[in-house]
This record gives sequence, C-alpha cells and structure tokens, in this order.
Amino acid sequence: MSEPAPGPREDNASDAELAKFGALARRWWDPAGPQRPLHELNPARLGYVAQRLSLHGARVLDIGCGAGLLSEAMAREGARVTALDLAPELVEVAKLHLLESGLDVDYRLQSAEAMAAERPASFDAITCMEMLEHVPDPASVLRACADLLVPGGRLVVSTLNRTPLAFATAIVGAEYIAGLLPRGTHDYGSFIRPAELGAWLRAAGLQLEDVSGLAYDPIRRSARVGGGTSVNYLACAVKP
Repeated sequence: MSEPAPGPREDNASDAELAKFGALARRWWDPAGPQRPLHELNPARLGYVAQRLSLHGARVLDIGCGAGLLSEAMAREGARVTALDLAPELVEVAKLHLLESGLDVDYRLQSAEAMAAERPASFDAITCMEMLEHVPDPASVLRACADLLVPGGRLVVSTLNRTPLAFATAIVGAEYIAGLLPRGTHDYGSFIRPAELGAWLRAAGLQLEDVSGLAYDPIRRSARVGGGTSVNYLACAVKP
C-alpha cells in the first residue's frame, strides 16, 4: 500500500522547494560551489541595500536567508540582523558559520507570516532576496513584511522577471548550458513581473520607490546594479 500524500503545509512554503535548497546547505558557503552565483551577486545586493538605508544600528530582518550570505554581510556593516528560513538544514549551517565569522545574527526557523504575528512593527528594514519566486503565495510574504516594518521602514527585494530572456538566461543558460545552478532551481511560471510586484506592494500598503536591474556577468564573475530589468531586478518599497 502506498503512503498517503502529505497534506498542505500550514506555512507559506513548498516541501519540494525546501528540500531542494536544503540539499545544497553543506556547500552554501563554498564560493565555487552550487551557490556560486549568489556569492557573486551578494556585493551588488548589499550595495543596493546600503544606498537606501543606514545599516549601522538598524534592526534588519532577512527573509529567506538561506545559510546567511546577505545576513552576515549586513551584520558586518553594523546592522542588528534577524534572519528567517524554513529549511532546517540551511538554518543549521547558518548558525554554524557564525562560529567562523564571529558575527551576531539571530537565525530562526520561522516564516515571515509567523514572525509578523509575533513581532509587528519591529524592524527598520527587511530584505527578501531571490525568495519570492520560490513560495506559493508571494503576496502573503509582502503583507507580512508590511506588518513587520516600522513606519518609514524599507523593504528591499530581488527576484526574476517573467520574460523570454529570463527563461533563456536563468533556466536554459544558467542551469542547462553553463551549469551555474543545479537543474530545477527555477520554475519559469513563478517568475514575477515588476508590475505584479508593484500591485502586491500597493495592496500591502507599501509605496514602491525604485526598481533597478541587477546585471550578472558569469564570465567576469560579478554583478552590478543597473541596466534593464528583463532578467534579474531589485526593488525598494517604503511603509508610509
């Protein structure tokens, strides 16, 4: 007799997505490993965040933190960072890496929605990088972010646009030709157009301040903010 299929999760997450990223946890901090593109995107992402808010002393929440690449980078700039992920393997590796870095990050195995119910209006800024395209209900995450921010607080997200160029670059090129990412990392149907993101932000009560392209060069192994938004892009919104 076959086992019954697992029931729906109570939190806003996919078991398949969590298992996929949890399997990469042990090599997350290897700059030549399967998460190499994230290592190379990280300086550009950090620069975008730092341009829009003063990190020193700020209470920052990093949602979908993985094993802590951006969380540690912001802590190194003086932010008081709380970081959330729902993959136990990633949270474990993130906590272990603090023994090497000597930084202070409060890693939690918790959803954004659960944190919003527990600590509303507690954060000066929230980052949510390369995560919205991996959850069943991105709008729910954004509503939680609005609840978690103090008035005047800012949310910074990065995600992938749903365009033919993004499909060709992020899936065909990165996963199947260049092998920069494990096959199956992305689902094209879950990519998010800027107009969709803007509508969800407005519905959550946030005001969109900026949308900028995030250009990745796999040859030079670097990224920069600017250029078109047809593949990767960053966005910043403020809570009035």
